[in-house]
Amino acid sequence: MSTETITSHAPLDLERFLPYRLSILSNTVSQSIAADYQDRFELSMTEWRVMVILARFPEISAREVVDRSRMDKVAVSRAVARLVEAGRVDRGIHGEDKRRSVLKLSEAGWAIHDEVAPRAREHEQEVLAKLDEDEKAWLNRILDKLMA
Repeated sequence: MSTETITSHAPLDLERFLPYRLSILSNTVSQSIAADYQDRFELSMTEWRVMVILARFPEISAREVVDRSRMDKVAVSRAVARLVEAGRVDRGIHGEDKRRSVLKLSEAGWAIHDEVAPRAREHEQEVLAKLDEDEKAWLNRILDKLMA
């Protein structure tokens, strides 16, 4: 394929394209944390994310996990099924709506969470250590604004 063919199609400059850069950054940070819990607990990145959401928001539905995480609903459904089967998440019935199931971490799930979460926080601090205090504040403001 010639250079003329490529340039006539005006490809995105991925190295400067915001969605691509955010995706690469997210994957890089997440994968470096994931290596630890994947090896130790045979836990996928999606499963860990579901567990973190359930730690913060217990007794929510899988649909609410999808809404809070913006993860694919099929991936969340599979992760929840694996977590329930492994005894890391308990599935119950909502008190007021018997048709609605709710999820919460089991004791085994909390044990894993309580071991992995401090390491995730340490890793976050290592990543943020590259920024000075003003840059950290700006990063938070920018992320909040873009996510609004």
